[in-house]
Amino acid sequence: MRSFNNGILLLLIALFSACGKDGSQNNLPSAALFSLNSFKVNGTYVGLTYKGLNTSPIIKLSFSTAINHNSVSANIALTNSAGNIAPFNTTYENHDSTVVIIPNGLQPITNYNFSVSTGLQSVAGGSLQSALKISLTTAIDSTDKFPTITDDQLLDLVQKQTLKYFYDFGHPTSGLARERNTSGDIVTTGGSGFGIMALVTGVSRQFITRAQGLARLQTIVAFLKNNAQTFHGAYPHWMNGQTGAVVPFSTQDDGADLVETGFLMEGLLTARQFFNGAGSDESNLRSDITNLYNKVEWSWFQNGQNTLFWHWSPNYGWSSNMQINGWNEALVVYVLAASSPTYPIQKAVYDNGWALNGSIKNGNSFYGVQLPLGPAIGGPLFFAHYSFMGINPNGLSDAYASYDVQNKAQALINYNYCVANPQNNYGYSSNCWGLTPSDIANGYTASSPTNDVGVIAPTAAIASLPYTPTQSMQALRFFYYKLGDKVWGNYGFYDAFNLNNPWFATSTLAIDEGPIIDMIENYRTGLLWNLFMSCTEVKTGMKSLGFKGPNL
Repeated sequence: MRSFNNGILLLLIALFSACGKDGSQNNLPSAALFSLNSFKVNGTYVGLTYKGLNTSPIIKLSFSTAINHNSVSANIALTNSAGNIAPFNTTYENHDSTVVIIPNGLQPITNYNFSVSTGLQSVAGGSLQSALKISLTTAIDSTDKFPTITDDQLLDLVQKQTLKYFYDFGHPTSGLARERNTSGDIVTTGGSGFGIMALVTGVSRQFITRAQGLARLQTIVAFLKNNAQTFHGAYPHWMNGQTGAVVPFSTQDDGADLVETGFLMEGLLTARQFFNGAGSDESNLRSDITNLYNKVEWSWFQNGQNTLFWHWSPNYGWSSNMQINGWNEALVVYVLAASSPTYPIQKAVYDNGWALNGSIKNGNSFYGVQLPLGPAIGGPLFFAHYSFMGINPNGLSDAYASYDVQNKAQALINYNYCVANPQNNYGYSSNCWGLTPSDIANGYTASSPTNDVGVIAPTAAIASLPYTPTQSMQALRFFYYKLGDKVWGNYGFYDAFNLNNPWFATSTLAIDEGPIIDMIENYRTGLLWNLFMSCTEVKTGMKSLGFKGPNL
């Protein structure tokens, strides 16, 4: 016991001896910690995130003491998002207390991480008190990536390149459009409708011959007639392009998708009107398309109510319980349902189900533009595209809106939002705008002014050419000339990009490629509008819903 107490006493004496009267340690290391007093990038301090930098920014780090040169290379690092080291030159100022880092030519539109670790040493042998990590993103390279051509030549090029997605990359068995460039045998019903209109455009512009276009349509229609699985005449969202069997879009979405069917029929009826030759090949094609349209039991999808339902499953019935209510992309579904000679809906279904008895009206102004219909700030731009590849909005009105006013307002609000850029996303401008559903890094989202994740989809602005021709053409030029090395590929523009947190899609999606070629054509000639609106059924159906316009 005595030896134990003596041990404690010796320990206490040792601890007391190590402290001064003020409690400070007498046996501190020979060199104290030092600190980072300030840092600037290109002469400016804005925090820990810098965007729009040149490719050789000057980074100055001012410390409280002189820095040991030998410790710099191991403790100051510059890497890209993949972790690859970016080289830099180092100089010193203020008696070595300021370290100047100048990278050796960074890549444009690329994010880099710059870090200083606590292993950095002072001349006296001290260590840095706190580590530093900042984010650096370089600016757009403003040089043109392709030779300058006229706007008409550029529109020709975009349409011709985009057509390749549907013609060259069309499924080899069914001829239908694959969901995306990595989908294999999965084909998309709605995207195929857009692709059919693209084929019509391609024939009209002599990108492919009439015989080639007719042969592809015959393949598509024969597959839809003989192989594709249907439910009360309606098609699923996705199919196997080899067999026609349903590929479930989700657990309960394994049967009919009436909206996708509507987009398909929009394309088929447009093609029916285009292939108007007297020969048996074209007349048989027209007859087959008419039969496919007439087999869709539109009124059955009311489920006994004054509305249309989006889905029906052979395994889950109506359990998804998703009504097709406006304002969204699906106006053409109600138009086609009202136009059906075999299973028509009544005007009450349109008024109650689509227009929600007037609740689709908005009337508020956003960014200086009054919006007749739909959600606040306009929603995603495909609302103004999908149904209006066939429906001509010019001069068209009903009890709820004038549709040229509606679509122009939505496109202009989307543009004005991106120019105002309330979230301060780098790259948004009058040349770079357009929010609509698209791929994003590691996923997919329905981008809009109320769901802005910093991702621009070229289809949004380009397909709005009929509504905002000046603003859309500015965007198209920017996408092609300034970003073309990153966003232009074998099938035209890739799906989307993010300049704020640099990312560029390598994907192409049928539902985004189709509106590009189709709405450019409507902007240039009105071809697809004229064809779809020439359908006798459509004229009758739209009149029954109360639509008025020069094309009716």
